[in-house]
Amino acid sequence: MKYSSEIEVSGHLIDSMILTKIFDVVMDLGGEFEVLDIKVGKKKKDSSYARLQIQGKDQKHLDKILEHVYRVGATPTVGKQVVLKAAPKDMVMPENFYSTTNNTTQIFLNGKWVNVDGMMMDKCIVVKNGKAMCTPIREVKKGDMIVVGETGVKIIPPERPREGSNVFEFMGSSSSSERPTQHIAKKVAQDIYKTKKENGKIVIVGGPAIVHTGAADSVAELIRLGYIDGVLAGNALAVHDIEYATLGTSLGMNVHDGSLAVKGHRNHMEAINSVFRAGSIANMVRTKKLRKGIMYECVKRKVPFVLAGSIRDDGPLPDVITDTAVAQKKYKEILKDAKMVIMVSTMLHSIATGNMIPANVKVIVVDINQPTVTKLMDRGTWQALGIVTDVGAFLPLVAQEIKKLGR
Repeated sequence: MKYSSEIEVSGHLIDSMILTKIFDVVMDLGGEFEVLDIKVGKKKKDSSYARLQIQGKDQKHLDKILEHVYRVGATPTVGKQVVLKAAPKDMVMPENFYSTTNNTTQIFLNGKWVNVDGMMMDKCIVVKNGKAMCTPIREVKKGDMIVVGETGVKIIPPERPREGSNVFEFMGSSSSSERPTQHIAKKVAQDIYKTKKENGKIVIVGGPAIVHTGAADSVAELIRLGYIDGVLAGNALAVHDIEYATLGTSLGMNVHDGSLAVKGHRNHMEAINSVFRAGSIANMVRTKKLRKGIMYECVKRKVPFVLAGSIRDDGPLPDVITDTAVAQKKYKEILKDAKMVIMVSTMLHSIATGNMIPANVKVIVVDINQPTVTKLMDRGTWQALGIVTDVGAFLPLVAQEIKKLGR
C-alpha cells in the first residue's frame, strides 16, 4: 500500500453514475481501489458519500490515476492547498497550468473551498484577491497567479435531471433520428415554456438552414412571443433571413414552393447591398425597408444578437464582427446567465458556443446531420440533447406547441 491515496466523493453518486465512472477510470488505468466507507442516500433528494483508497504501481502511476478521478468529481480526504504560479508574460500561462472543464469547479484556497467564477471549457484559472476566475488565454496578464496541476481543484459534476416531464429525462441526453419527432417537439416546447416561465434566459445559435428549410418564420415568432433572449449566428443567417424577408427567396430559391427565382443567384447579394445602403440592420428596420424576419424581430423586440464573421462570408454585412476575438467576447456576454441554449444547424458556431458555457446549462442541438450532433457531444458538451431531424419540419412544431401552452 506504499503508493496509495485516500479520496472521497459526495453527491448523487448512483443515479448520476459518478461512482461507476471512478471505478472505471481506476480499472482502465490498471490501478486498484478499495471502498473504505459508503453511505447511500435513502430518498430521492438525499446525497450519497463514499471514501476510497486508490493504489498505483508507483508514484507516477498513482498520480496519473488521481488526476483522472479528480476530473470526475473526487477529492483528497485531506484538503490540499491549490498550487499557483505567475504568468511569465501577457497571454502566456505557466507550465502544467490547469485546463478547465465546463463543470462547476472549486479550488482549495487558504483553508476553504472557493468557487471558480465564469466556468468555460479549455481555459485557465486566475486567482486574485481571494477570488478565482476562469480566464481565456488572451486575457492572461504577466504576473497573474494561475492554478497549476490538479492539487486543490475539485470538480462538481451536474446531477441527472429528475423532472419526469423534462425533455432531457425523456431523451436520456442521447441523439437519435428514430424517435417520434412530434412527441420530441412537444417535450422541447414544454421545456422551453417552463424555462421561460421561471424567468430563465434562452439563447438560440442558428445557421442559414433555418431559412433555407422554411423555419425562419417560426424562429421569428418565438422571438416575437418573448421566448428568445439572444441570437448568436454568422453572416449567412442574417443575409438569407433578410433575403427571404425582402425578396421571398433563400439561396435564390422561392422558400414556399422550392422553385428557382429569376436571377435568384444574385438575391443574397441584393440583400447585402440593401443593408449597406441603409447602413445597418437596425437602420433598415427603422426606415421600414425590413418589415419581418428573425433580424427584424431582434431589432423590434430589443433582443441582442451577435454575428461572427468568417473568411467565406459575402459582404459581410456591416453588423458582422470580423475580429474573432471580439466576436468571442460578445458571444460570452450574450451567453452570461443563460439557462438554455438551442443550437440549430450550425456545426462551427454550436461547437464554439458549447466551449463557452458551463455544464449546468441545458443544450438542445437540432440538425439533420447526425455527425454535427455527435461531434458537439464528443468535444465535451456532454450535457447536450441531440435531435437529428429536419429543422424545417421540427421548429414549426415546437412553435405551435409553445403557442398552445401560452394559451
